[in-house]
Amino acid sequence: MISLEDSGFISKLVLKGPGKVGDAVRLLNDHGLRIVLVVDDAGKLHGVITDGDVRRGLLKGLNLDSPFADIVKTKPIVVTKEVSSSLARHIMAANGIFHLPVVSPEGLLLGIHMLEDEQFKPERTELFVIMAGGKGVRLMPKTLNCPKPMLPVNGKPMLEHIIERAREEGFRRFVLAVNYLAGVIEDHFRKGDALGVEIDYLREQEPLGTAGAISLLPELPNIPIIVTNGDVLTDVKYSEILDFHRRHGAKATMAIRQYEWQHPFGVVRTSGMEIIGFEEKPVTRTHVNAGIYILEPELLGLLVRNQHCNMPELFTKAQSLRYKTMAYPMHEPWLDVGRPADLEKANTRKGN
Repeated sequence: MISLEDSGFISKLVLKGPGKVGDAVRLLNDHGLRIVLVVDDAGKLHGVITDGDVRRGLLKGLNLDSPFADIVKTKPIVVTKEVSSSLARHIMAANGIFHLPVVSPEGLLLGIHMLEDEQFKPERTELFVIMAGGKGVRLMPKTLNCPKPMLPVNGKPMLEHIIERAREEGFRRFVLAVNYLAGVIEDHFRKGDALGVEIDYLREQEPLGTAGAISLLPELPNIPIIVTNGDVLTDVKYSEILDFHRRHGAKATMAIRQYEWQHPFGVVRTSGMEIIGFEEKPVTRTHVNAGIYILEPELLGLLVRNQHCNMPELFTKAQSLRYKTMAYPMHEPWLDVGRPADLEKANTRKGN
């Protein structure tokens, strides 16, 4: 057990109410674990918020300004300090949880038992496909002699950041779909030996879209593959999207992000010619495609070799066949590097 007295780290997991969903997201992203402990002013454990609770809330329409009371679990599994570490591990394994709060008979938070994350990070055998053929027109002239995924972010190509992050989660087999200035990418990564991974290439003769290049795989895998755009930088854990996909028995999963857009003007609501109300610069919230996907082999079978296809089109085909398609709501930092301002932001973000 890690106690409150023994480690200042535990205090980084603790949140006092009332608060917002965004407060919980900030803690989850700061410490990288999957739980927040909610206490009252007296230090009593009120409940817990897990990473999954946040994602489910966002998918139901909550946003970062929503009260976290809407997602907190007020009756979590807890133990007293008399419970041994070995018994705590058994309780966590039996209940499929990674964290077990320790409380006093009065309910005061004393500490927490945690399963070692490394126990749940086996080497991943799934193929990790990165779409790296884009020309990056909006980033010209920077991309005149450099493909967009190879633009440097904090001293190394974006593409290298993506591969390294996936490697840390156990992925070893990578396929890069290349087209524009493909030689620059191939000369840099070669077979992946320098990064301790295996890299193969899908060479598009012409742009095939965000899904079409997968049709060039020499053979269909018998397990799902993970696909990401080569210009998406994020702190999300790819392995957790894959686990989510499997838990829900999906044929295809798309990571999504909540996007907010504020109208620059005050909006006038009318009924015919009559004014019935006003809304000052309203905020519209929608979910957008985050450019990360999990695809089962059946989905790959829907692609026609060398035929252009974008991911939304592939998902639409899957839905027409009544395949189960899932959305994985992200709260982690995420950046689609498509414009000069995005590239500048990428070079100042943490975690690269």
